[in-house]
Amino acid sequence: MPIETTHNRLRYNVKQVKVLVIEDSADHSVLMKSALQQCIPEVTAVFVDNSEEALELLNEWSTQEWELPKLIFQDLYLPSREDGWHLLEQIKTMSPSCNRVPVVMLSSSDDRTDIVDAYIRGVASYLVKPTDYADWLTYFKELRTYWIDTVTLPPVQFSI
Repeated sequence: MPIETTHNRLRYNVKQVKVLVIEDSADHSVLMKSALQQCIPEVTAVFVDNSEEALELLNEWSTQEWELPKLIFQDLYLPSREDGWHLLEQIKTMSPSCNRVPVVMLSSSDDRTDIVDAYIRGVASYLVKPTDYADWLTYFKELRTYWIDTVTLPPVQFSI
């Protein structure tokens, strides 16, 4: 496939990308929204601030392939770590159309136990939240390169 065609295909795929961001901190949401818009302006980011809203949306989208997010950014502490683990568990027990969406865990915690537990529980990546806006920009530039421009995800499988 010629480079120009591949580039056009990638640009088309990016326009089709929706990400779900589950973040209960208004300050972090503002930083993330701004960094996402600057680094991946073609992506539609849907922000929710609690587990219930996230699960409601995922359930609603689970039968509509075009509505499913391609990636989920989830805060671990929603507001407690146990709430974050519970949400991740619920996502991982949903239908295959939802439970295969990669979850990138974001947390202020750099505790080794949290990191190991996150991978054991099935996250695709664990990122310690940056402390300043420049670092958020760096994170989202790298995430774009990897998750949007590079990775090929399996097709969505629906069960009826």
